[in-house]
Parts: sequence; C-alpha cells; structure tokens
Amino acid sequence: MAMMEKTNRRRFLGNVALLAGGLLLPEIVLAAFKKDPRYRIAVCDWMILKRQKLGAFQLTKDIGADGVEVDMGGLGNRPTFDSKLSDPVVRQQFLDTAKSFNIAISSIAMSGFYAQSFAERPEAEVERMVQDCIDTMVQMKVKIAFLPLGVQGDLVKRPELRPAIVQRLKTIGANAEKAGVIIGVETALPAAEEVKLLDEIGSPAVKSYFNFSNALQAGRDLIQELKTLGAKRICQIHCTDTDGVWLQNNPRINMKEVKHTLDKMHWSGWLVIERSRDANDPRNVKKNFSANAAYMKSVFQ
Repeated sequence: MAMMEKTNRRRFLGNVALLAGGLLLPEIVLAAFKKDPRYRIAVCDWMILKRQKLGAFQLTKDIGADGVEVDMGGLGNRPTFDSKLSDPVVRQQFLDTAKSFNIAISSIAMSGFYAQSFAERPEAEVERMVQDCIDTMVQMKVKIAFLPLGVQGDLVKRPELRPAIVQRLKTIGANAEKAGVIIGVETALPAAEEVKLLDEIGSPAVKSYFNFSNALQAGRDLIQELKTLGAKRICQIHCTDTDGVWLQNNPRINMKEVKHTLDKMHWSGWLVIERSRDANDPRNVKKNFSANAAYMKSVFQ
C-alpha cells in the first residue's frame, strides 16, 4: 500500500510539473490549451496607410491590435482588383510575416466597392472580382470578406438597385458556400431592412458586416440596431464612427453598453477599427489607432 501511494504521488507531481509552465510540453500541445479571446481588435491596412504592404503587420503590432484587415487592392476601372496577393510567393510572404509578428489576418476587404458600383458594373466582372477575393481567402485561410455596397450602391438612396444586388449576392453566396467562406456586406439600410435583404438573398454565406458609423450618421439607435440584426447575422463589425474624436471621447457611443449588448447576444468575433481619428491630427496613424485600440481592449478584453 505504501509503495502504491508513493507511485501515485510521483505521477501526480510529474503531471503538475508538466502543466506548470509547460516546460516539458511541446508548443503544439500547449496551443491546444489556449483559446482566442471572445473579442479581438483589428485595424484596416488601407486606413493605416499600408494597403497590401508587409509593413502593415509591424505597424499593427506597434499600434497594439491583434489583427489586420488586408485589402484586395485598388479597383478603379480595372477588370478586377490590383492585388499582389494573386502571386503565391507574395501570399506566403504575407502569411509568414503575420506569423512572425503574431498578428492575425482578420478578414480580406474589397474596399474598392466603396467607390465602384457593385450593382452596375458588368455582372461577369463583378463575379470575377469577388471570386478573386474568395480564392485569396481560401489560399490564405481567411474566413471573412468585407464587401461594402458603397456610395453608388446605397439602397436607401437608390432602392431601384435592390433586384440587381440581391441577384448578384445570391450567385456570390452560392460560390462562397462552396468555398466555405463568408461575405460580409455593409449596407446603408436600417437593421430591420437589412434583415429583409439578407433573408431575400437566403445564403448562410452572406451576412452583415455591421458598421457603427452607418447607424450613428443616420441617427439610429446603435444598440437596437445590433439587437435587431442578431448575433447570427453579424459576421464582423467596423467598430468606429466618422473621424472627429477618438472612440473614448465620442459621446455618440457608449462602448460599455455595446459590449454588454454583444455579451447578451452571445456574439464573438473581430472588432475592426476603421476611422475615429482625431480631427486635429488625422495623419498621425500610430497615435490615432493606438489610442483607439487601447481603448477597445480596455473595454472588450
């Protein structure tokens, strides 16, 4: 009996030694015990003036964010995005650099559609553009894409574009489903109308990429908009307002209430900082985004 007790004690102490500090465990085993936080904070590479540049990862690290939303590149009148990521060598450089700085790629953005018309560009062109993004997502193992309908696709001001937008997003949704990715669409619609739009599209691969600024600029209740959309419809969030003041100084956003609401909704994911720069010093990228990232982490992490 005494011998058995000594053996059990040795095994117990050995297990404690393995777990405490993990000195004897390989990193892959330790990684299995780690969980991503419920909310992670990212920045947009084009807004920190590092669109499709490897320097975005170092700057994101310096800013103090957890990840970066990487853009597909300029669009203009080209038949598709001016993307360096179509080159497998460049893609691997991005993945290796992200890993070296321990910075995640939160999403791939098609910011070119802020100015270009998703509904009115030739349909075959639009399908190719989005498919190029989907292919990039698959190759880089990124789950979510950002697709803004932009100024020319504003369904509040131009409701006549709705049939074309729905039809195109149905096709894109089917392609995204096959690829196992999600297209997050930003619209100018109130949440209740966006719910109807998503229901009409009817694809689990097309969700809402919610932007605080759209609700705030339209004078809508930010908290109620989140509740109306619901956790399952929101794939990602641009968590900023228009430029003017930092998030911590913005009286239009009660960020603690936002967190409380998202907690109650059981939502989790990336909160991506797009704007909310100090109007008195808008070009100071590191200062503006560091302040907003630190504030978001103080609330959400």
